[in-house]
Amino acid sequence: MTAKFTLSKRAQALTSSAIREILKVTERPEVISFAGGLPSPATFPIERMRWATDKVFDECAQAALQYGPTEGFTPLREWIARRNSKHGVTIRPSQVMITTGSQQGLDLLGKVLIDPGSKVLVETPSYLGALQAYSLFEPQFSPMQTDENGIVTDALTAEQLKDARFMYCLPNFQNPTGRRMPLERRQDLVKKATEAGVLVVEDDPYGELSYQGEQLPSLLSMNPDNVVYMGSFSKVLAPGLRLGYLIAPEELHGKLVQAKQAADLHTPSFSQRIVYEAVQDGFLDRHIPEIRTLYGHQCELMVSALERYFPAEAQWNRPAGGMFIWVTLPEGVDTTALLTKAIEQHVAFVPGAPFFAANPQPNTLRLSFVTVPAEKIELGMQKLGALVKAEIAGIKSPVAA
Repeated sequence: MTAKFTLSKRAQALTSSAIREILKVTERPEVISFAGGLPSPATFPIERMRWATDKVFDECAQAALQYGPTEGFTPLREWIARRNSKHGVTIRPSQVMITTGSQQGLDLLGKVLIDPGSKVLVETPSYLGALQAYSLFEPQFSPMQTDENGIVTDALTAEQLKDARFMYCLPNFQNPTGRRMPLERRQDLVKKATEAGVLVVEDDPYGELSYQGEQLPSLLSMNPDNVVYMGSFSKVLAPGLRLGYLIAPEELHGKLVQAKQAADLHTPSFSQRIVYEAVQDGFLDRHIPEIRTLYGHQCELMVSALERYFPAEAQWNRPAGGMFIWVTLPEGVDTTALLTKAIEQHVAFVPGAPFFAANPQPNTLRLSFVTVPAEKIELGMQKLGALVKAEIAGIKSPVAA
């Protein structure tokens, strides 16, 4: 007999990630995928991680295989605090909590900060994973105006800021657009949020992936009492570790710890100790420049291919870091329908509409370039460019019914 059950309203509202559904198709070896926001496996420091794992087993195997504190492994929290103590700000380990991937950080923030109907400010467009995580708690999303430099702080009004629980932003090489917010806007954003009493959530998985190596001050460094900073080891070590972290004002930090206790008790002790051994001697400062060089080269290949194969009506950015290029096609082009045709040609991308909390723009798409070999970037962009040209031609000269 089949069991009977009733889903909660929350579960009934759940939907699958558009990206995850696309990735199921892209697992086919013949598909050239510009869809997934996956780090390049070529950047995974396999020998370093093997060495760190052996060291953990040799020196502290029993502790690594035991339960640990909810806040995380203390030496790793201390390392994170030191690494983020810059631009005149000192971060205390008591502000740091290790999470099971940065996605858990999004979920915990939603649990602690959002009631049904709470106003949450988000970028236009924004990270799809954050929109998914927060939507479970039934917020009222309030999209912030953006341009090629990120959030347009001059457009933030007192009315929009009023009663907002927090604003969520990715100032460095944003997913999906690859944009980076300039220093003046960062300062203005933090100033306006602080004056309005609005908490800022700074999600920063890509900040160290500047192709030239230069980094702008974090929002956290501008007011650590009003900013929650989210970091991750997924893009600089390996995503399979599922290790991220939050830096939060201590009063909020305590509530996040309680929420995490209810979720999973703590992030795996074993993974935390391995990562600590891998990074504690300055390894990332030697490793990250290799990632920057690879991704910068891959980006140039894709931009060059866009210039050769895409029509003049298409617009795209030239990111200075990160993993993504954002493309805007003429109005009337539906990139979801275009994706179906692209997959028939064994090419995949992510349509832009799911990244919008409101008023989606169906003529946009996201391209990721970091995992695709050079020759496949060339072939994939050639195919996709031809499809885009055909779509635009169809709009200009519609076939009579």
